[in-house]
Amino acid sequence: MKISNADRARVLVQALPYIQKYAGKTVVVKYGGNAMINKDLKDAVMSDIVLMQLVGINVVLVHGGGPEISAMLKKVGKVSEFVGGMRVTDEETIDIVQMVLAGKVNKDLVQLLERHGGQAVGLCGLDGGMLTAEKLRSSEGDLGYVGRITEVNTDIIMNAAKNGYVPIISTVAAGENGEVFNINADIAAARIAAKLDAIKLILMTDIRGLLRDKDDEDTLIPVVNVSEVPSLKNQGIIGGGMIPKIDCCVEAVRRGVSRAHILDGRIPHSILIELFSDEGVGTMLY
Repeated sequence: MKISNADRARVLVQALPYIQKYAGKTVVVKYGGNAMINKDLKDAVMSDIVLMQLVGINVVLVHGGGPEISAMLKKVGKVSEFVGGMRVTDEETIDIVQMVLAGKVNKDLVQLLERHGGQAVGLCGLDGGMLTAEKLRSSEGDLGYVGRITEVNTDIIMNAAKNGYVPIISTVAAGENGEVFNINADIAAARIAAKLDAIKLILMTDIRGLLRDKDDEDTLIPVVNVSEVPSLKNQGIIGGGMIPKIDCCVEAVRRGVSRAHILDGRIPHSILIELFSDEGVGTMLY
């Protein structure tokens, strides 16, 4: 499809007030799902982040890596086990989680962003005392080295951003007695966004957003006030795997983040569409 110069100009004019609004502000993006696996979508996300950085937005990228962890566990002959959607993480597994997340996945993303013209630095929750955690107790069973965040220290994140780097963060955390804990990336992103006083938290997923009918993507609910969430849960509209994502957004908003968004990472440039257009995309919680 050929785009005329006039169309390009209209897009830029529409984006201008949003660029002015977000310049100098912090946006935390939790990166995961298909957008982290598909090459074209990965390139699109990195281009989005570079553009955001160039127009003066302080971008913080928090990432998961579940498929890569499962693949490595399979290579060493370990079966992935989940309880209540959380990976059971024994002593051997936490070593692999740390190696894959803070090592391969994190550094691959740093390299990819820099290939797209950005500047990035790879960090994990252990660096600079960023994330401190204790063992997460679950009524559904022992999860091993899965943690609940007790403290967030953003000094190292702010120093990186101040020097022109996009902090790319993998979510392992330090225990008080030298343990390493596996942390859910959505939860970590929400807590980091709150501590940074971010204007937005963006969770990238593999669905359009919150749907009134989970089997019909045309029933997207574009805007939700956090006060409506209990009622939507009672009606069964928020259920299953959407519950923890919505809960992360609610916690972020209640801790001071202006807006939290659940975006469809399968749509190329969904971050830019959300930030810089009148229409937006996905579900926004406020």
